[in-house]
Amino acid sequence: MKERTSADVIVIGAGIAGASVAAELSKDARVLLLEMESQAGYHTTGRSAAVYAPIYGPKPIRAFTRASEAFFRNPPDGFTAHELFSPRSIMLMASESQMDSLAALLKEMRAEGPVERLDAQQTKEVQPLLREGYAAGAMLDRNGQDIDVHALHQGYLRQAKALGCEMISNAEVSAMQRVAKVWKLSCGDTSYEAPVVVNAAGAWADKVGQLAQAESIGLVPKRRTALIVAAPEGIDITHLPISIDIDEKFYLKPDAGRLLISPANEDPEEPCDVQPDEMDIALCVDRIERAFDLQVRRIENRWAGLRSFVNDKCPVAGFSAKAEGFYWLAGQGGYGIQSAPALARFAAAQIKRQSIPEDILSEGLHAAAVAPQRLS
Repeated sequence: MKERTSADVIVIGAGIAGASVAAELSKDARVLLLEMESQAGYHTTGRSAAVYAPIYGPKPIRAFTRASEAFFRNPPDGFTAHELFSPRSIMLMASESQMDSLAALLKEMRAEGPVERLDAQQTKEVQPLLREGYAAGAMLDRNGQDIDVHALHQGYLRQAKALGCEMISNAEVSAMQRVAKVWKLSCGDTSYEAPVVVNAAGAWADKVGQLAQAESIGLVPKRRTALIVAAPEGIDITHLPISIDIDEKFYLKPDAGRLLISPANEDPEEPCDVQPDEMDIALCVDRIERAFDLQVRRIENRWAGLRSFVNDKCPVAGFSAKAEGFYWLAGQGGYGIQSAPALARFAAAQIKRQSIPEDILSEGLHAAAVAPQRLS
C-alpha cells in the first residue's frame, strides 16, 4: 500500500456534482477529488445536452434551478471564456388527451414564474415543425436557456484546481472504513483519508454507500437515449424552442444546425458505460415523426447516458444518518446541470456546518425535501 494522502474532505466522482461541490469546498478546505475514469464526466455530464428550465423537474429541483440563475449569468472572473447561457425557449406541449396535464402544470407553475398558455394555433406558430392538429395547447417559457455544459464543468474543475483541490483520475474506490472519526479509502494500492466523504458518484452512488455501510437511498440509474438528425431544408431552426411532450414521452431540440431528438426514455440499468438500445432508437423516431412533420432518413449520431433517480425524483443531499461523516450528493436525475451551482453551495454549507444561503431558502427550498432521511 502506498503512502496515505490526507485531506479535509474527499469527494468521490468528478462529474458536475462532484466538480461543483469540490470547487465550493476548496475555498476554505483541503479537498481531494477522486474519479474512477481517466477523464471527468465520462458517463453522464459529458453526455448531457442541458437547458436551463426553471419549469422542468420536481419542486426542489426548480428551486435549486432558480437559485442557480445568477451564477450562470455572472460566473466568477476567470471561470470561463464562454457565455454559459444562450437563449432557448422551452415549450411543453399537449395533445387533446393531455390537456388536463397541461392545466395542472400551468396552475402549479404560474406561482413560480412567468409562463404563457398557448392554444393550438399559437403552439404551431411557435413550433412550425409540428404536424397540423397534433398539439391542442402548450406552456411556453420564453426565459429558458441552453447551457454550455462543457464550459460549466471545466470551469468548476479549473476553479477547484486553482483553489488547491487535487483531482486524481483512475481512482476507483474499492474499500472504505471509518477509524477514529476518519474515513480511510482504498483505491487499488493507494490509500486516502479524510474526516468527511462526499458521495457524488452518480450512477454508482448507492454502491459507494454500501462500501461505507450507509443507508440505501434506492438509487436507480436509468438509460436515456438521444439522436442527432438533419433539420428539414428551408426552415431556420436556430431560434425554435426545445419542444417537450407534457408527459415527457419525447423531446426535440435544435443543436448546432441539426435536431437533437430523444424518446425521453427512463430504462433501469446497472451502472455501466451505457450504449443506445435499438428499440429506443426506433421508438424515438416513431414518436418524433408522429408529432412533427419530419422524416428521419439518417441518424447522424446516437448515444445514451445514465440519469439516476430515487423514488420521488428529487435529489439527495445531506449527511447519512447511519455512517458518520458520509455526505450524500446524488439522485439529480436529468436536472443536475441546471441545478448544479445552487446545489453545490447548499451541499458545501451543510458539509461545513454553516447556514444554508438565504437566496436558496428564499426560493422555497426545504432541506428536509432533499435529505436522505426522507427515503428511509
